[in-house]
Amino acid sequence: MDMLHVADKLKKLRLSQGLTVAKLAEKTGFSNAFISRVENFRINPSLNALAKIAAALAIEMAELFQEGEGGPEYVFSRMDEGEAMVRDDSDKYEMEYFSLAYAKLDRKMNPFLIEYRKPDRVRPMMTHEDDEFFLLLEGEVDFIISDSDSRRKMVPGDTVYLSKNIPHTVELSDSAEFAKALVVYSS
Repeated sequence: MDMLHVADKLKKLRLSQGLTVAKLAEKTGFSNAFISRVENFRINPSLNALAKIAAALAIEMAELFQEGEGGPEYVFSRMDEGEAMVRDDSDKYEMEYFSLAYAKLDRKMNPFLIEYRKPDRVRPMMTHEDDEFFLLLEGEVDFIISDSDSRRKMVPGDTVYLSKNIPHTVELSDSAEFAKALVVYSS
């Protein structure tokens, strides 16, 4: 069983029941961040955690592992209709992630619109298990790969493609108060 399938199925079930992440967190006793990370396949929950979430959704835990619901073959969306979510502690660094293809359950790519604002703290370098494509849409950022000596100023229209597991971070340029990027993760 693909745990990404389980994560997607949890999210689909929550949305079909009209529950927010906060409401599901309240029903399970878990934090909003934990539920978001489970749904976005950022962590692997224990079987006990999955059982608690399934119970809150009024389903048998076995239903989470059943195959066959690949979702629609295509979905239409708009950038301004992405589903807001917390990813990689983004809420601590004044970043907002919006999933642009959340309704496509069997997707191979994860496109996000990310908005950046001036944070109180510096975001550390991170790596991903997926390749990443970054397109700056608005504002100016410094894209940093591996260490601060590799800082590259980016303006709207600039792109970067990173292979998986390359340490990197993005910071607003000194003169910028806001930036927006399209980021696509793909395995």
